[in-house]
Amino acid sequence: MLDAILRRFVPDYENINDPAVRKRYGLLAGSAGLGLNLLLFAVKLCAGVLTGAISVTADAFNNLSDAAGAAVTLVGFRLAAQRADERHPFGHGRMEYLAGLAVSMLILLVGVELAQNSIEKILSPEKAVLTPLAGALLLLSILVKLWMGWFNAALGKRISSPALSAAALDARTDVLATSAVLVGLVVSRFTGLDLDGWLGLLVAAFILRSGWSAARDTLDPLLGPPPSPDMVADIEQLILSDPHILGIHDLVVHDYGPGRRMMSVHAEVPADGSLRELHDVIDRAERELGRRFGLEAVIHLDPVETGDPRADRLRTLAQELARELDDAATVHDFRCGENGHVAFDVVVPYDVSLSDEQVRQALIEKLLAQEPDCRLAIGVDRSHVL
Repeated sequence: MLDAILRRFVPDYENINDPAVRKRYGLLAGSAGLGLNLLLFAVKLCAGVLTGAISVTADAFNNLSDAAGAAVTLVGFRLAAQRADERHPFGHGRMEYLAGLAVSMLILLVGVELAQNSIEKILSPEKAVLTPLAGALLLLSILVKLWMGWFNAALGKRISSPALSAAALDARTDVLATSAVLVGLVVSRFTGLDLDGWLGLLVAAFILRSGWSAARDTLDPLLGPPPSPDMVADIEQLILSDPHILGIHDLVVHDYGPGRRMMSVHAEVPADGSLRELHDVIDRAERELGRRFGLEAVIHLDPVETGDPRADRLRTLAQELARELDDAATVHDFRCGENGHVAFDVVVPYDVSLSDEQVRQALIEKLLAQEPDCRLAIGVDRSHVL
């Protein structure tokens, strides 16, 4: 079903790394969300008038905020598809994340307003009456929202879009909220219990939770999360598949929006290797990273001494001592000079409680205890991986 819809409305829909294709995905989702949410607003508002229930009216205005969110999504995808220019050389892809953040802010605003109205209804209750027509309208809205949740989730998964994933989460939350309202009205009809204000408060809680979750998911790519462990493993496997590259470290991925990611990493190579040959190796790795992952990659060469028994022994010792501080600690850029000079960097995870200076001093003490003639220069890096 999804492929049939995409073939109709999104030409070349399988080419998801193309900004123009992503834009069409966003326009399709935004247009569907705008139209359906406006329809649901009208339907639920009628149901709210028929029942006199604040919880149903609250749910209607929740759909109105969803319509506003869909409009923001439409604008966000249009802006994100703009070409890079002099003021924005990395493009406008982050506008998609900003659109998702704006949607979440709208959701939170509506949730606060509905919570206030529901509290007022609890303090000053008015009896709500469920009519068959109102019940049918609420059931229809639940079915529509179930489809919208599936549709936005499927599109969001296809193009890895936080904005569409936020819209899917919001739709699913609406299903729960509307279901709670309907069940509550049925209970009130047959038991006489006045649950309307409390159900409105429950709807507001669903809305606030949905808004907070959506805000968190859209803030992460704006703040700069680390690459996923699977992605790191795939990148490492690709680069190290060439025997000229001995190891990698300091991997960083910068996300400028879907379809626009840049990567930098240091690659250790033999210090006595041919510079021209190693340059060709790095060029091939950068091109393959671009082809396979859509990354604009920059790989920095770090020469490593090989075949020197003393350097190999000290490197192994430094690595063993670093792992005594933390199992994930690694050593790189190891160099042995004249007069006992030894320099290297150690990478420790962010969650290691020792300060950088404490890590440095601990390693110096451990090394000098076994190699007292060394003159050490140790740098400390923090990283989530490698």
